[in-house]
Amino acid sequence: MTFETKKEVLGWYEKQPRTLTKEFIDNIAWEDVKKYPLDKKFVPVLFYMRDVEALTDMYYEELRRTPTGKDPIISKFMERWSVEEQTHGELLNRFLNEAGIETDEKWHNQVRRAVSTFYTINNYLITSLTNLVGKRFTATHMTFGAIHEMSTTQGYRRLTELANHPVLSEILQGIIREESAHTHFYWSVARLELKNSAFTQKLARFMVKNFWTPVGSGAKPKKESNYTIATLFKGEEGLQWIDRNVSQRLQVLPGFEGLTKVSDKIGEIVLAESSATHF
Repeated sequence: MTFETKKEVLGWYEKQPRTLTKEFIDNIAWEDVKKYPLDKKFVPVLFYMRDVEALTDMYYEELRRTPTGKDPIISKFMERWSVEEQTHGELLNRFLNEAGIETDEKWHNQVRRAVSTFYTINNYLITSLTNLVGKRFTATHMTFGAIHEMSTTQGYRRLTELANHPVLSEILQGIIREESAHTHFYWSVARLELKNSAFTQKLARFMVKNFWTPVGSGAKPKKESNYTIATLFKGEEGLQWIDRNVSQRLQVLPGFEGLTKVSDKIGEIVLAESSATHF
């Protein structure tokens, strides 16, 4: 679906029904979680995903200080987006608990406190610098958002396939439906913003090419980020998955023809983790 204005994109998004309603959550067969095996290698992946979802409120706060976050269309989207992302984190946490993996009642606060001071200060400085560029940086924000949502969605798809746990699959499929709507919003607004000028295209491409890192990197320790990526996307199949579902879609955006940054970075991480494992 192609849109001509950001208002049309928001209108489409607001018409999308929430998947993870109270009824959906109540009907999950939580009592069956322990009936199926969960490979322990996926536990750190689930913790990482939970934490990244929970930390979206921090990103929301950062973006609200910029012209992008003050845009009434984007702000309206992010109000619902932030609520949905928090729900994703809560569901993953509950699954871990039902699987017999205990977490602290105040895990959300613990995750937030664990973010390094350096990361917080660095993000504050970056936010201040983006304000100097003004609204022309919105295309970059939206492109980063699109990449993060696409890669997150594909991470959930891979986990669904690899873990092969019926209850987890049901939960992840619900999350995926909401993440897919987020992806379409970010990608559609990015396309519209990038069409505005050659400058926004060059700036966004430069920033992605030189500064993009996998979602959660920095806020979470590098070793946790790398472990998650290597676990989900190792091997030729995993790298082809990323290229097909993230890189190729990114390349459709104005100014991003031929850019392979995402595939290259994921491949670099997978190779490094594989080498470390066999050392």
